[in-house]
Amino acid sequence: MAGIVYLLTNPAMPGLVKIGKTTRDDPKVRMSELYSTGVPVPFECVKAVKVEDEAAIESALHTAFGPSRINSQREFFEIDAVQASVLLDQLGTEDVTPQINAENETIDKQSRDAAKRLISRRPNLNFDEMSIPPGSILQSTNTEDTVEVSGPKKVIFRGTEMSLTRATRDLLGLSYSVQPTPHWRFNGELLQEIYNRTYVELDE
Repeated sequence: MAGIVYLLTNPAMPGLVKIGKTTRDDPKVRMSELYSTGVPVPFECVKAVKVEDEAAIESALHTAFGPSRINSQREFFEIDAVQASVLLDQLGTEDVTPQINAENETIDKQSRDAAKRLISRRPNLNFDEMSIPPGSILQSTNTEDTVEVSGPKKVIFRGTEMSLTRATRDLLGLSYSVQPTPHWRFNGELLQEIYNRTYVELDE
């Protein structure tokens, strides 16, 4: 049966991606159901595509990312949302992500503002604070590319100084920005882990 398979993230659950499906023609119904009293802020749709068999596609993704599943009774995975999005894109017949995210505008403004505040609380990465000195080399997790740290918030990528966010966008060939830390390693350690150790754990 044709349906929709989607990838969702939530600012209250950093690093987690929900992989789900719906057979409904109107995806906003499913999104409103997910934003229940047990969820502090609304979800955001990273990718949603129409597929020929939503149950088979969802099952295939759950199997592929099985080792990163947080709880066998829940559809949450500790994975890179961009990589999962690229895979889902290849399996779908039509991208309906904009339509689903547009439906989030129907959620009350107070809830949407709460999500924005939660996102803004997470500090921008600073290489000095993360103990990554100028001249350090970061290795891409996706390709053989590297960047050289040139300042607290700058890197040199393909001969040009820019932010790591911009370098990640250029590296992946995207027209939009993504969180860069899952896409780079420093001395073999994922930059996301260094970021969490530097910032996130301080909030606990």
